[in-house]
Amino acid sequence: MIRWLKSCLCLLAICSGIHRLPVHAAPRDLAAGTGAISTNSLLARTATLASDYFEGRGPGTRGEERTTSWLIDQFRALGLKPGGTNGSWVQEVPMVGVKSETRLSLKHAGRSESLVFPQDFVSWSPIQRGSVSVQDAELVFVGYGVVAPEYNWDDFKGVDVRGKIVVMLINDPPLPDPKDPSRLDDAMFRGKAMTYYGRWTYKYEIAAARGAVGALIIHETQPAAYPWFVVVNSWGRERFDLEGPAGPQLQMAGWLSLERAQKLLTSVGTSYEQAKRQALQRDFKPIPLGIRADVVVTNTLRHIRSKNVLARLDGSDRRLRDEWVVVTAHWDHLGIDPTRSGDTIFNGAADNAIGTAGLLELATGFARLPKAPRRSLLFAAVTGEEQGLLGAAYYAAHPVHPLDRTVAAINMDGLNTWGVTRDIAIVGLGNSTLDDHVQAVAARQGRTVRAEPNPEKGIFYRSDHFEFAKAGVPALYLKAGVEFVGKPADYGTRKNDEFTERDYHKVSDEVKPDWDLSGAVEDLRLLLEVTDRVSNESRWPEWRPGTEFKARRDEMLKLLR
Repeated sequence: MIRWLKSCLCLLAICSGIHRLPVHAAPRDLAAGTGAISTNSLLARTATLASDYFEGRGPGTRGEERTTSWLIDQFRALGLKPGGTNGSWVQEVPMVGVKSETRLSLKHAGRSESLVFPQDFVSWSPIQRGSVSVQDAELVFVGYGVVAPEYNWDDFKGVDVRGKIVVMLINDPPLPDPKDPSRLDDAMFRGKAMTYYGRWTYKYEIAAARGAVGALIIHETQPAAYPWFVVVNSWGRERFDLEGPAGPQLQMAGWLSLERAQKLLTSVGTSYEQAKRQALQRDFKPIPLGIRADVVVTNTLRHIRSKNVLARLDGSDRRLRDEWVVVTAHWDHLGIDPTRSGDTIFNGAADNAIGTAGLLELATGFARLPKAPRRSLLFAAVTGEEQGLLGAAYYAAHPVHPLDRTVAAINMDGLNTWGVTRDIAIVGLGNSTLDDHVQAVAARQGRTVRAEPNPEKGIFYRSDHFEFAKAGVPALYLKAGVEFVGKPADYGTRKNDEFTERDYHKVSDEVKPDWDLSGAVEDLRLLLEVTDRVSNESRWPEWRPGTEFKARRDEMLKLLR
């Protein structure tokens, strides 16, 4: 009874501390930690992970075995403890690899035409079985495929698409501001910024939920935020999904190239631009295209146990060490494509060897501090990000350390390789009080904080922190600033565009001789101090009112009070 009473009093003290104790912890001397982060060690770790020895770090490959073993050795050498399942260094993530060969033919006006992979389309079957066949399925254009009650927007209008293949546009509906048609309406789908409704994941989810057997998204480089070759390199080879995914599944999913979509719509007496204009009307209704499709998918399946590598640093406060700050970076990339000629290895230096190296730099910094933060830290090198945030999603669904005791998730996906900036960007600025910590630390560095420069790319929904956010955990994701010291005003924008065009999801994403990691080191030192503040302050970070993740978090905290 006494033990039970002590436990209850302890829990009450912890929960009361969420809102009643002072907001700011006493300043700490972090010089030993920030000084441990250097350009030399960051570059060395990045070059190691991006070397051919790790074979592109594909899940379920020898490259994964080498990568995860190396990461464990690195964490162990720092004196961290295993943070995984049953006292191990890992959390196994059950996945199914699916290599789909798809035959897709369209029938219209008495004629049949086979589409050519990958020029016309890229497609696969999410169904985890050897063969899938869809015969004589009607194609229906559903605009942007969005059902958003908060915006009074419904592209389906109750039309039954069961057994059909829906064709949809990428991104959100770009609705003009009625007062200024040259701008987008900030009251609808956040204006220029992409919402989750614009992501390909949502579009496949809503199509499956409506009973469609298939979904084809029309690709456009600007609204998709990447060119067609990214679609081919990312989805045209073996894909992974979590084993036995929950919820309804499409029989086939895929992308149509813009050129093929234009021909398809012209063939039925309309045009691509006209279809897009119709889709911007609130009273838009799905349009049957008069085209029917035969689809035959042959799947080669393999079941794997991929790994999240988890290392912990126990908190120094007896009352708070059971609360967690999770720091994430994905170790995986696209592996090897043996069908290519020449270079076959997708080394993924900027995406995301450098982010994983940054995770190790932060772990090194915290390991060098004379005293650990009050709360415990979990350094999570997660798998399957390139396949749809799979490792993070699995952790959020099967947390090794309870999410209702996880105060924040801090994510690194890519780091600044182009020099020092006067600013730092928060992806999703305004979502949570984590912004306040970034602003305070940036101000001490003599820097400003800005919103991400390209919110239309939907970056907030494209990296591992999003899975924690969906589960209610306040999440922070930083990107490099754009005001580079000693560089022209457009330097950052040009370098970002160059990377997307030349290197993103290409074998050319390798360590470059002209990289300048001084800015990355400054950003990592900022992240170390932000993480330390969050790990020491008594008040938990919170979602701002009106943020879509706040209700889930509020539910968690009610159970703790």
